[in-house]
Amino acid sequence: MAVGHPPSAISHQPPAMSHPPSATDRLPPWARVRPARLDHIARVAALAERWARERGVSEAESRRWQRAAWLHDALKDVGPAELARWTPQGDWPLPVWHAPAAAAAAEAHGESDHGVLDAIRYHPIGFDGWDDAGRILFLADYLEPGREGNRERRAEWASRVPRELDAVLREVLAARITHLLERGTPIRRETLDLWNQLAARG
Repeated sequence: MAVGHPPSAISHQPPAMSHPPSATDRLPPWARVRPARLDHIARVAALAERWARERGVSEAESRRWQRAAWLHDALKDVGPAELARWTPQGDWPLPVWHAPAAAAAAEAHGESDHGVLDAIRYHPIGFDGWDDAGRILFLADYLEPGREGNRERRAEWASRVPRELDAVLREVLAARITHLLERGTPIRRETLDLWNQLAARG
């Protein structure tokens, strides 16, 4: 996927926010997030960090998960014109343009881990080429405790992730596909490819 280097996007700083420096310091200078978005990103990162501890992964792997978590929505609060300047959007629907744009921006600013970049790029839709950074981000983004609706079910899923990652991923993806079907929303090929991979394993 092509990477853009728009000077105006690189020079943008996050707007002033009343949050602890430890949260804003985790965002790159090119990030553009509102306070509510920062709260969401911080919850996603905290959940990923908790799962890393509970799964006993290495420090290096935990840092990969953190980079993916902190970068995944770094451009979600900007408009489509600016997003399109980072990378061609192809047939991606507008609500998920922020994902490939953030991956392109991260790569342009030095992120070279393809697993982290794939985690960011495909986090709204799924990807059958993910390593654990992608799987963890997909689940943490969906299961972070600040999201409205089905909180008890989400909390139950979240509690099982450290010991049942693939099983929870199947269940969450099935729930998301069912929601798309009920709404009559087209389902991306990447989403179906991930489902087929997980179903074959199951």
